[in-house]
Amino acid sequence: MIERKEFTMTTDVVVAGGGPAGMMLGLILARAGIAVTVLEKHGDFLRDFRGDTVHASTVRLMDELGLGKEFRRLPQSRLGDLQAPLPDGSRITLSDFAGLPAPYNYIAMIPQWDLLNFLAAAAAGEPTFTLRMNTAVTGLIQENGKVAGVRYRTREGAEGEIRAQLTVAADGRHSTVRQELGLTPKEYPVPFDTWWFRLPRHAREQDEIARLVGEFKGDQIALSFTREDYYQIAYFTAKGADARLRAEGVERFRERVADLLPQYADRVEHIAGMDDLHRLDVRLNRLNRWYADGALLIGDAAHAMSPAGGMGINLAIQDAVAAATILAEPLRRHQVTTADLAKVQQRRWRPTAIVQAVQRMLHRTMFVPAFASKGARPPRPLVFLARHFPAFKKLPSRLIAYGPRPEHAPDYARR
Repeated sequence: MIERKEFTMTTDVVVAGGGPAGMMLGLILARAGIAVTVLEKHGDFLRDFRGDTVHASTVRLMDELGLGKEFRRLPQSRLGDLQAPLPDGSRITLSDFAGLPAPYNYIAMIPQWDLLNFLAAAAAGEPTFTLRMNTAVTGLIQENGKVAGVRYRTREGAEGEIRAQLTVAADGRHSTVRQELGLTPKEYPVPFDTWWFRLPRHAREQDEIARLVGEFKGDQIALSFTREDYYQIAYFTAKGADARLRAEGVERFRERVADLLPQYADRVEHIAGMDDLHRLDVRLNRLNRWYADGALLIGDAAHAMSPAGGMGINLAIQDAVAAATILAEPLRRHQVTTADLAKVQQRRWRPTAIVQAVQRMLHRTMFVPAFASKGARPPRPLVFLARHFPAFKKLPSRLIAYGPRPEHAPDYARR
């Protein structure tokens, strides 16, 4: 039996969750000389099929932080455009990232573990930054109606407390901090879940232009992302269809993939079994209030995003940058108020609401008709504008690549 010992530590900021938002927030605040401790419940970042998109605004942020040269050395592919099929069998380019001003004219596809390891290494160079792996937040310290830190448990069973003037929830859509605060987000209907898997990329395909390709057929929808040596596939299924599809077995699923993605029919046998499919329970929600006295919620903890448009990571990182920019000075003075925390939500509320409104529109116009056996296709107004007004493609390209309100690194964090 492992003996449980309790430890108490103090810091300026404790961050629950070592995902993109938590790591970016920790890095930037540490560059302000603020003591930050990030708690990550896993022992490493090696989880497959987490969001791997790094948008143009984040690439620009890396340059502002002085990390751009090393960032570009990470294994990555670059998406240049987004294509969708039409009922007549032709294809249309709905957005053309390559048409944006260089050098931020692409979306980078990078395994998230590489991105997080990169941010962790950069943050480790700051003397006020601490990352604790294998450490899960189990509860909050609340005194006189104010959050004063967190309780944690390590994988070895040791328990303790970290007291802080600010606790930040960056622990995702199933946030422990959010639950402890009794906050419940407003849920928006989502008609689908997503199964992620990969298929090999043949040697003759290595010179292909990396792109994001949508495929629609009957009640089936898939997206194919070109990666360095494989194709990453998102197969969309109606909510509640998971058990039925798994019961059909892997042979039937291979048939579905070969029918929907005939260009990959020669390699579907690489789906060895149903365990090769990673299901994402898609949520779309948003808290009305992203803060409490002594606590702030950012990223998926405040607003879970649909994979439509692949913008969740970008928004989470922008939340972190805004929070660091707004809160650094109050943290230095040890005078963080709820009014300061409200400023973070005020800045990030509108871009979040805009992106979620676009995602809800895509759900209604593409996914709901498909799963009602009415066939899926890109929204007709979008096709019309893309076909007859080529310059229009810059609008969705910029929205996806930068988001409605891209953030810049604060002056104190630039190198």
